Amino acid sequence: MTTVRGGHDPAAIDEAAALLRAGQLVAFPTETVYGLGADAFNKDAVAGIFAAKGRPADNPLIVHVADMAAARAVVGEFPPLAEVVAAALWPGSLTIVLPRGPRVPDIVTAGGDTVGVRVPAHPVALQLLKVFGGAIAAPSANRSGRPSPTLASHVLADLAGRVAMILDGGATEVGLESTVVDMTRDVPLVLRRGGVTLERLRALLGRVDCLEGQDTSAVARSPGLRHRHYAPRARVVLVGEGEGEAAVRGMSGRVGLISREAAEGELVRVLPGSAEGFAHGLFAALRELDLLGLDRIVVEGIDEAGLGAAIMDRLRRAAEG
Repeated sequence: MTTVRGGHDPAAIDEAAALLRAGQLVAFPTETVYGLGADAFNKDAVAGIFAAKGRPADNPLIVHVADMAAARAVVGEFPPLAEVVAAALWPGSLTIVLPRGPRVPDIVTAGGDTVGVRVPAHPVALQLLKVFGGAIAAPSANRSGRPSPTLASHVLADLAGRVAMILDGGATEVGLESTVVDMTRDVPLVLRRGGVTLERLRALLGRVDCLEGQDTSAVARSPGLRHRHYAPRARVVLVGEGEGEAAVRGMSGRVGLISREAAEGELVRVLPGSAEGFAHGLFAALRELDLLGLDRIVVEGIDEAGLGAAIMDRLRRAAEG
C-alpha cells in the first residue's frame, strides 16, 4: 500500500527517512520532477527502483545529496572545475558526472566507472536528504518510458502499490529533468539537456561541448539517452509552431493538441508562451490528454534557444517510434 503525506510535514519527512533506512522506496518532489528514491548505498533497495519502474538495467541513476560534503562521499574525486560548477549551480537542476566512489554499487551506475550526482533545489527534497543523512538514488517517479511526473497524483497513477510513500510537495517548478554534464573530460560535455541551459554553462565555464549522435561510451553515463522516454500511450506527433490545428484536421481518430496559441476544445491544452511556462506544463498536459484515450497527440514545437533545446529533446524522444 502506498501512503501519500504532505511533504512539508516534519513528521512525514521523519517517516520517509526511516523507510529509506529500512530499504523501502519513497517518492519525493524536486524542482525538476518527482523522484523515486532509495538508499544509494543499498544495492537491494536500489534494485527495487528498477523493479517498480520496469526500468532497463543499462539505464544509470542519478544520486541526490544534501550538499558538497555529501557529494564527496559518492564520488571518487571532485576536480577543481567541477567545484566551480557546483558552487555556482547547486542546489539546482544540474547533475555532474564524476568518477564513481567505492561505496556506490554497480546497479546505480549500470556497471560504469562514473556516477551522476546533484543537490536538488527543493525544500522537501533537501530536508529529506538532511534527515536521512545519506545519499538517495532517484530517477523520475514514473513507469519507465512514461511522461515524467510533475505532481504527486502522477506518481500515484503510475506507482501505486509499488512505492511505500509519496511526499506531496505540489507541482514541480521546472517540469523537466536536470541537465547532465560530464566533468571527467578536459572539455565538459553536456550529455542531457535540462533545467540548466547550455548557454548558462558556457557563460560559467567557457567551452562546453554537447553530445551529438550516439556516442556509446558517453550515452552510458547518463539516464534518458538509450531508450524511448517521456511518452504517453497515445502516439506523439511533433509539428512546427502554428501547424497544430491543420495537422489535427488531417488526421483520423481522436487527436489531441498541445499548442501555445489560443485554441478551444476538450482535446486541446494551451501552454504558456515562454519556454519556462511550456516546460512547467508539458508533462502534465501529455498526461491529461492521455487519460482521454486518444489515438494521437499533436504537439507544436518551440524555438530551440535556451530551455527550448531541452523541451525539444523531450518531445523528439516522446515521438520516437
